[in-house]
Amino acid sequence: MNIAIIGAGGKAGRLIAQEALTRGHKVTAVVRHAEKVADLPVEVLEKSVFDITAEDLKPFDAVIDAFNAPAGHEEQHQTSLAHLADLLAGRPQTRLLIVGGAGSLYVDDALSVRVMDTPDFPEAYRPTASNMGEAFLKLKGRQDVNWTYFSPAAMFIADGKRTGSYTVGGDRLLVNGQGESVISYADYAIAMVDELEQGKRQRQRFTAVSNG
Repeated sequence: MNIAIIGAGGKAGRLIAQEALTRGHKVTAVVRHAEKVADLPVEVLEKSVFDITAEDLKPFDAVIDAFNAPAGHEEQHQTSLAHLADLLAGRPQTRLLIVGGAGSLYVDDALSVRVMDTPDFPEAYRPTASNMGEAFLKLKGRQDVNWTYFSPAAMFIADGKRTGSYTVGGDRLLVNGQGESVISYADYAIAMVDELEQGKRQRQRFTAVSNG
């Protein structure tokens, strides 16, 4: 497939790019600074996410959004995703896959209490979690975009090991056999590219937890 990865210079985006490359996909890194991906065998589109045009995205089978809003500008999680959705509206042949947040996952069977609503949720993470949650709710209401939203486990570990073993769920927070809700960036990248290739969850949100 021909894939664009927005934020391919970041920790999650880079691992997703590497995973896609190892499987033979063609990857274009969409980054503000090309030097961040100079070591990767990818084509580069040097642009801010907000400057991307519909014409820029025409060649791609899928767009993976790994954009990470800077501290103090967390509302950009909403505006950036809305911008991408608008660009891909009415183009079901191009999938939009989003590196989402865990804060909007539910912790109860009734799907009424989100992770970010629990008493122990860290206040420092609330601006990001709430803005990502709002972005997801708005995306969920769109029928004109072929989207998939991938929420990680509660603990999203940048330097965690690549186990290659994970369990997938839907809107509810998962725990593994050790009672932990954790996934490494490496396992997340595997799960993301698996979904890219398999297309099982179009216009759905899913989550995953590392088994090891």
